[in-house]
Amino acid sequence: MPARSVTGSRPLAADRPRTLAGVSVGPIVLALAIPLIFLHVKYQPKVHVGLGSTSAGIELSDVAVLAVAVAAVLAGIRYGFAPLRTGRAIWMTGALFLAMVVAATVYPLARAADYRFLTHLVTTAKFVEYAVLALAVPLLLRTRRDLDVLLSAIALWSAAATAWGLLQFAGLVNELEGKRPLQREPSFLGIHDLAALSGGALAIAVALLALGPASARERLLAWITGASGALGLILSGAFAGAIGVALAAIGALAVAQSRNQLDLRRALAVGAIAFTAGAGVLLMRGGDVENFARFIGIGHKRANERDVESSVHRSLLAYIGVRIFADHPIVGVGWQGSEEYDNYAPYLADAHRRFPGENPRAFPSRQHAWGVQNAYLQTLTDMGVVGFALLVALFAAGLTLGARAALRAPPELAVPALAGLLWLLVAAGVWNGLGLVAGIPLDALTWLSFGLIAATAAGVARARA
Repeated sequence: MPARSVTGSRPLAADRPRTLAGVSVGPIVLALAIPLIFLHVKYQPKVHVGLGSTSAGIELSDVAVLAVAVAAVLAGIRYGFAPLRTGRAIWMTGALFLAMVVAATVYPLARAADYRFLTHLVTTAKFVEYAVLALAVPLLLRTRRDLDVLLSAIALWSAAATAWGLLQFAGLVNELEGKRPLQREPSFLGIHDLAALSGGALAIAVALLALGPASARERLLAWITGASGALGLILSGAFAGAIGVALAAIGALAVAQSRNQLDLRRALAVGAIAFTAGAGVLLMRGGDVENFARFIGIGHKRANERDVESSVHRSLLAYIGVRIFADHPIVGVGWQGSEEYDNYAPYLADAHRRFPGENPRAFPSRQHAWGVQNAYLQTLTDMGVVGFALLVALFAAGLTLGARAALRAPPELAVPALAGLLWLLVAAGVWNGLGLVAGIPLDALTWLSFGLIAATAAGVARARA
């Protein structure tokens, strides 16, 4: 008689029909979607659909998300939706946050006649669309072998992205702006999205190092993810990515210590790989660090220095974002309203006085809205303390459930459970370097991390039952 789930109505995941190497169709669909959702839109074929005064672009990544969603629904119908139960806190807070995003797309119409409603409605739809990935993961990945398919897909695509980035760094292939050797490289994703993918891969290596790879396959996975993740992060030169990896390393050591699986060798290995990645990013960004030091008064600014420097530029945009939030603290100026000229124009004169001598291109304008370029500050400017509180609640729910799953997981689920928690920490770090941009790889990593946490929590609950 086949084994039954705790509800007695559906067969356990282990009894499902298998296709390729013992893996069912659902995990394979998700694995095949990884290269498409972790790919810059420039490299994707797309179709533009007219929508009033704007247009909606349908990219290959949208088709991939749709395929994952369909596979998840079919898996739920056939094998049950029970794996979603343990993630209730994530689904509730996520639904509230997304509802706030939708509301923030509408309420600016009441006070701003020039608000580009249709344009922002398109990005809202894509932002909500990627959240489907979180729900899909626990429905598609029900066994350790299923979970390994996702981890392996991230590892292999990270290795490919890093290899392409190395070719760009050597000047052998073009990047998004042509050949620019010996600079920060975007690979085929984008600077911060490469950091997100590389950080996700590195998180897998950190989880394996902290808990100890038990097989030759896991040791190989640790080498692939460790090397590709560290090199990819260094090539991206993203400080936000280094912050995410540092958070992941601290989280991994804390979990391993609580599970009584941490020894000096493993702790040193985790610390070494995080330190190496961070030091490499610092070396890659040495010029920006020097320029920012001069900006805050350390050293002397060059008389002919007129380039737009990244750190100073972000400080300028953050200043404008804080001013917008101070005047609209409750619900903000609306979804992506911080990019609307009428919302940032009142502060431009003060920004010019506060940042004298900066290149005029550094300041937002009708030609270059720029935005806030920090997801947390943008949440405050666009959706106020209400939206920010909901975002914090969502991350808190994910981190709490992820930590609980990682601490309680049996040995066979410990690594993927810890990886889900570390992915969320990496994403939380990288969002410091980007605004709330819809439909990008960082979106995918964020929602996949919530999904992986829910999937492993469901597996832990089944094991304990």
